[in-house]
Amino acid sequence: MAQIQGQTILRDPQLFYWILFPITIVMVLTGVLRHYATVLMQSAPQKQDIKAIRENRNLLHGVGLRQNLDQISLSSFVARKNYLVAAYQRGEFLKDQENKGKPPANPMTDPAGMDQMMNMLKGNMAMMVPQTLIMGWINAFFSGFVIMKLPFPLTIRFKSMLQTGVATRDMDVRWVSSLSWYFLNLFGLRSVFTFVLGDDNAANQMAAQMSGMNPAGGAGMFAPGQDPHKMFLAEAENLEVVGGQHEWVLDGVIERLLGVPAHN
Repeated sequence: MAQIQGQTILRDPQLFYWILFPITIVMVLTGVLRHYATVLMQSAPQKQDIKAIRENRNLLHGVGLRQNLDQISLSSFVARKNYLVAAYQRGEFLKDQENKGKPPANPMTDPAGMDQMMNMLKGNMAMMVPQTLIMGWINAFFSGFVIMKLPFPLTIRFKSMLQTGVATRDMDVRWVSSLSWYFLNLFGLRSVFTFVLGDDNAANQMAAQMSGMNPAGGAGMFAPGQDPHKMFLAEAENLEVVGGQHEWVLDGVIERLLGVPAHN
């Protein structure tokens, strides 16, 4: 039976050292510099108001009760639900109870909202400007080079991801172009940054994108411009809806443990 011969490309071995290593080193150093630049550009955290913390935590209390209702007995759930629903509807946990029912204030006039938007803008700039420069550098000097071949087989679906910038239809999918190596480093250096900078770092590309999509994720449940009272009322309605779907996880646990049919 004939053996299928693998595809061979004659290339300068120095390409591996003069393209792959420089791109990798530049990406790592850029991530480290982006982390420290983001830390230096961030505004000093403001002291949160105790009423705002109370408002946020009590809404989270209702969300946690709704998501874990099966972990407690029905009587315990009903008691907690009745208390929270009544308090939500009365607005007991609102930071500014005198503004209940009024339209939310303009987020552009809220100092906390302005700080969040400025921090988000600074983080996006620290992420986009270096990547734009690196992308132009790679397109100018390394575009069209094939630098390495992966030692394991891949399906044809990986061709567009691994051979960006190399318009060859018949090339083996295991060959990796210089531009694709840049994208692989862009999204694949998370473990390196975590090892060097720790878990809470600003160099991770995916974390930066997620924080940009959700700028208020680290600040609490209420984004600038949202009405807390409407969110409390919505959560009270959610608690009323899930109240009829309670199934305690410990119901019939002895019968299930011993394999005995439960008695109705």
